[in-house]
Amino acid sequence: DGDTSILQPLWHPTSGELYYLSDQSGYYNLYKQGSTASILPMEADFGGSAPGWMLGQQGYEFLADGRLMATYVKEGKSVLLLANVLDSDTATEIVEYGMADGLPMQFGGVTSRGSTLYFMGGTPAAPGGVYSWDLETRGPAVLLASSSTLQVPESVVSDEHLATGRDFYAAPRLSPDGKQLAYLTWNHPSMPWDATQLRLLTLDDDGSCASTATDDHELVAGSDTSRNSLSDGDTSILQPLWHPTSGELYYLSDQSGYYNLYKQGSTASILPMEADFGGSAPGWMLGQQGYEFLSDGRLMATYVKEGKSVLLLANVLDTDGATEIVEYGMEDGLPMQFGGVTSRGSTLYFMGGTPAAPGGVYSWDLQIKGPAELLASSSTLQVPEAVVSVPEQVVFPCPMGEAYGYYYKPKNDGFVCSSESAPPLLVKAHGGPTACTGTSFNAGIQYWTSRGFAVLDVDYGGSTGYGRDYRRRLRGNWGIVDIDDVCAGAKYLVEKGLADEKRLAIDGGSAGGYTTLGALAFRNVFTAGTSLYGVASLEALAQDTHKFESRYLDGLIGEYPKEEVIYKARAPIEHVDTLDCPILLLQGDEDKIVPPNQAEKMHEALLKKGIPTALRMYVGEQHGFRKAENIEDSLDSELYFYSKVYGFDAKGIKPFPIDNLD
Repeated sequence: DGDTSILQPLWHPTSGELYYLSDQSGYYNLYKQGSTASILPMEADFGGSAPGWMLGQQGYEFLADGRLMATYVKEGKSVLLLANVLDSDTATEIVEYGMADGLPMQFGGVTSRGSTLYFMGGTPAAPGGVYSWDLETRGPAVLLASSSTLQVPESVVSDEHLATGRDFYAAPRLSPDGKQLAYLTWNHPSMPWDATQLRLLTLDDDGSCASTATDDHELVAGSDTSRNSLSDGDTSILQPLWHPTSGELYYLSDQSGYYNLYKQGSTASILPMEADFGGSAPGWMLGQQGYEFLSDGRLMATYVKEGKSVLLLANVLDTDGATEIVEYGMEDGLPMQFGGVTSRGSTLYFMGGTPAAPGGVYSWDLQIKGPAELLASSSTLQVPEAVVSVPEQVVFPCPMGEAYGYYYKPKNDGFVCSSESAPPLLVKAHGGPTACTGTSFNAGIQYWTSRGFAVLDVDYGGSTGYGRDYRRRLRGNWGIVDIDDVCAGAKYLVEKGLADEKRLAIDGGSAGGYTTLGALAFRNVFTAGTSLYGVASLEALAQDTHKFESRYLDGLIGEYPKEEVIYKARAPIEHVDTLDCPILLLQGDEDKIVPPNQAEKMHEALLKKGIPTALRMYVGEQHGFRKAENIEDSLDSELYFYSKVYGFDAKGIKPFPIDNLD
């Protein structure tokens, strides 16, 4: 019907026929090339969880004997289906297996070797992992590996509601003795970095609790002025965690002005520092943890100092404050940025990266303290040091005091510039907007610096990692503070002789695209810009989004539609008459968050005003480009666009039409 999703193509290993999933029937069913009907018509999705989100995802496979092996979910439980697909155009000899046959409650990503199946799986009673299960013996599935050794008593495993009455719940943490459950909760219009509560409920022997009403559960910390709490009614509590040996409950609170660490019962932080321990963009991801405890009971936490990650170890068992504090960083063999640290014995494991190479999973031994070892990476790309620009953190004046960013100077040892006193500058505005940028390897930045551009990656007011006051600068000021700061950063570099005032460009995607369009519409600093699926209409964003972000703009701009006037005043799409410099628009044609018509309207307005512009619409792309060829083309297109605007030669790039360019 022109509106059908096709996913997960797979060749049959013996017949050589091509199979695929299609949702044309209303469900992701299995089809074979040349057949108009599904070979296995069922009211079930065979695409796995969230099909389409991950490259390589496969909801079905073929066994060595040619049989189909597929999984789907029925009444909340995974089902393994085997069928003969070789003898006819429809599946026959269908057999199904589930929990009664020894399989876990949920599983997927099944592959096989002989009669043994391997898959990811889990149960409500224990952390998930990699399982094996034998098709011939059909005994209980064997857990081969798990990222956690947590053992949950069966007495507390329940599928009943434990807490009700709030808009959001997150971070449930069971006490070591299994008798208490700590959790976070908050209501609209707050976001988790605005105002949350940490509450604690007591579990009965059967895993239930006396009352599911959240108000009946003990308030440990957070925003509740009605209960004479320590909070000012506007405090963010995140990342609760029980100490594995003392059994005490710890959490992060921003009540001091930074996400510092607190212990239940203490009124002051156990580790008061002007540093955020929540990790990058705390509150955006479930399961994020900026601190952990080692097996010997010591605290292990990370924070960022002058653009570099720091690992902090401390004793928290002997007093109400941290003692024996030790810090480690790059000089000790750790990468420039890292986080999500966990441990096994003296070995730490974490995600990390450097400006010079793609990031991945690292290990580092606390006793040896040699260079961290890269265990796995999603990329094998090797970048010569001769073309790698290492960022330098810059602090520059802005209307609200000071702002931050990372400056990348042009770097390519194969070339020398003798005709210019300062390079062209590309300013980047990160998404979120309450998020932050980082210094790990970014091919999209090194692309520019290796081609003669300087880059300023701005952590504008509202970014995380610089304390609560800095993060709150964006409250009611999105479209003002962020724009002021990207402009201030560019002007600062011009004053320092690090950028050419006549060649200042800006780009950004999503929320960063909004900042980009706003800077081009409401300021006269930049001479060109590129919006990648940027937000042009704030009203459209407020009216159509998911629950988590449905009141996000209340805090960033104002309550909608009550503050409709402000929404229109700050929307670039409402002020196209003020645009007066070349703009490239890069957009996915299937974007549901920022519909293509916003980019099309911007393009039409620029055409009418006679401003150089181009609209590159990428077929099959949504909010953020995922296909390698489109990511490459978007970078090349932006460079080509600037080459025509600024008058230099972009060799090796396929030209495309730029409207209104003489």
